[in-house]
Amino acid sequence: MRRVLLLTAVTPLVWGTTYAVTTEFLPPDRPLLAGLLRALPAGLVLLALTRRLPRGAWWWKSAVLGALNIGVFFALLFVTAYRLPGGMAAVLGAVQPLLVAGLSVLLLRERVALRTVLAALLGAMGVALTVLTAAARLDPVGVAAGLAGAGSMALGLILTKRWGRPSASLLTATGWQLTAGGLLLLPVTLLVEGPPPALTAPNLLGYAYLSLIGTALAYTVWFAGVERLPTAQVSLLSLLSPVMATAVGWAALGQTLTPVQLAGMTVAFGAVVWGQSARVRPTRKAPPAAAAPIGRAENVVPGA
Repeated sequence: MRRVLLLTAVTPLVWGTTYAVTTEFLPPDRPLLAGLLRALPAGLVLLALTRRLPRGAWWWKSAVLGALNIGVFFALLFVTAYRLPGGMAAVLGAVQPLLVAGLSVLLLRERVALRTVLAALLGAMGVALTVLTAAARLDPVGVAAGLAGAGSMALGLILTKRWGRPSASLLTATGWQLTAGGLLLLPVTLLVEGPPPALTAPNLLGYAYLSLIGTALAYTVWFAGVERLPTAQVSLLSLLSPVMATAVGWAALGQTLTPVQLAGMTVAFGAVVWGQSARVRPTRKAPPAAAAPIGRAENVVPGA
């Protein structure tokens, strides 16, 4: 089980590289396009590999899950990105483990350990110290969109855990969600941002990395972990994403780290490790599922 945990933790670390890839490789001011080209190509590649479409109720279930985990989530983070600094968006996204813990009790009947809840609170504090600056400004619409985005991602995780995985492979179910979310984003992207600009070779390289590595591969690993680990503890791993983004900014982009940021990174990482040691006993057996939050390419947010 520890091996599964460590492998699952790789996914938010990969997501943490999204901000650096976006700033260095992608065209500016195209957050919805970044989300669209992450989700839809990855979903279509998985569909081409598995060659299987949903059946019966899984048509609408896949649409709902794809909307919550990808389409609606991206749209809400798009609003957050333009109204709040990236650091504030990361702090709002850090409430997701707390939302997942509450929904796990209500909808999955899982017993969430007190240590997991305390670790989520400490982790959110650590993320705030890591990415939040004194220049951060509060915008009511941006804050509401950030919290709603975290709620969308949390509900998507819970529903996929509750509904379980269909009688199909993990790659197949993942492809259904990514394709559904990408198709939902397609008209929104064209309406809001217009046709895509001419893409350069670095742009294509950046989109290919985000779609194939940061989405198709990373989400498949994440989904496998969700099937075998307690829901609240898996969600806690998402706090590693903004910590990784800060570390990559320092190592690759020449950004400076203050003592407060270093302390925040230590607190967030320690909270994740401490929270994983909690033991959870489900009151009833929850069906296996595959769900993943995806983050947005323009913000340093959990699940990015």
